[in-house]
This record gives sequence, structure tokens and C-alpha cells, in this order.
Amino acid sequence: MPIHVNLLAEMQEADELRRRDPIKRAIFGGISLMAVALMWDALVEVKVLLAEAQLTGVQQAIDAKTSAYQHAAVDLKSIAAGKNKLNQLDKLQTARFLQGSLLDVLQHSVVDGVQLTRMRVTQSYASVQRTTPDGGSVSSFVNEDITLHLDAQDSSANPGDMVNTFKETLNEQPYFQAMLGKTNELELTGPPSVLQTDAGKPYVTFALECNFLSHTR
Repeated sequence: MPIHVNLLAEMQEADELRRRDPIKRAIFGGISLMAVALMWDALVEVKVLLAEAQLTGVQQAIDAKTSAYQHAAVDLKSIAAGKNKLNQLDKLQTARFLQGSLLDVLQHSVVDGVQLTRMRVTQSYASVQRTTPDGGSVSSFVNEDITLHLDAQDSSANPGDMVNTFKETLNEQPYFQAMLGKTNELELTGPPSVLQTDAGKPYVTFALECNFLSHTR
């Protein structure tokens, strides 16, 4: 029977022992785990970068919409203020005091011997703010106050006798009753003047005054 002698048996056995060395296997396993960890870390880093880029884009979109909203809110506020001013002007134009109507009434309020020498109308406006009963919104209004002052002279047969007649004639006019109300009327600002003469004709002067009903617009 032939005998086989393996001259490389010792070397092969040594190689096998080296392959089965636990330290080498541990090092190889550690290197493999480290490589996997590095790959996972790189993948997570890429995901973080993508998420940050997406977040930045969303934030920029939000900022753009917020800015547009703020501009729109300012524009709407300006438009509302403009509309309010137009409404106030429209109210003022619609209910404005008409000098022509007053002159027409005075023209048709003639009393013999009495001559109207001067008319003065004073108009004043004051801004007023009112709050709703529940303390909510505040609205702005304008108070309009009108005062009428008339200067006249009485040169009738007995100067001074027609002063009250002229006053009552004006107070009985529907125009003044509507503009002055029930408890207000034209009043003498003082007694008639002393007797004066013009080209030999005697007369007295007097003045009437009234406050029209105040209006809030």
C-alpha cells in the first residue's frame, strides 16, 4: 500500500490556524461595522441637508406670503380710511348749509321801513369720536355749528316800532322754524340804538342773532 506524505501539511495547518484567529475576525468585523456606520451617518447627513433645504424653502415661502399679507392689510386699511373720508365728504356735501336758501327767505321777509344792512354766517366744525355702547369700535364724526347774525335799521314812521315785527316775521318763516327748532329763535342781541339821522331821515339800528341746530355728520 503506497504511503502519501504531504510535505506542505505544516504550512497548510498554520494557514488554517491564522484564518481561524478570533482577533483577526474581530478586527474584520469591527472594520465592517465601522464601514456600515460611516455609510449610515453619510446617509443621515444627506437626509438632514435635504430636510434643511426643504425647511428653508418652506420658510421663505411663508415669509413671502406673510409680507404680502402685511402689505395687503396696510392697503386695505388705507382703502377703508379713504372710503370713510369719501363718505364723510358725501354726507357733508349732501347736508351742507345752503346760503342761497337763507338769502331767499330773507328776500321774502320784507317789513315796511326795515332794511337789512348786513348778514354774517359763522360756521365752525369740531371733530368728535364716539365709542359704541359695548366699548368696541370708535367712529369719528364732525359737529357743525352755524350762527346767523343780522344787522338792520328801522326807518319807519316811528323808528323802533317795527323791530319786533321784523323779528317775528323771520321767526314765523318755516325755514327758520325748521333750522332753529321749537325752543330756539332769532333774538335781539341788545336794545335798538339811539335815534340817528341820514339825510334828515331818522332811524335806529338793531341786530338779531340765532344758533341753528347743531348737526353731527
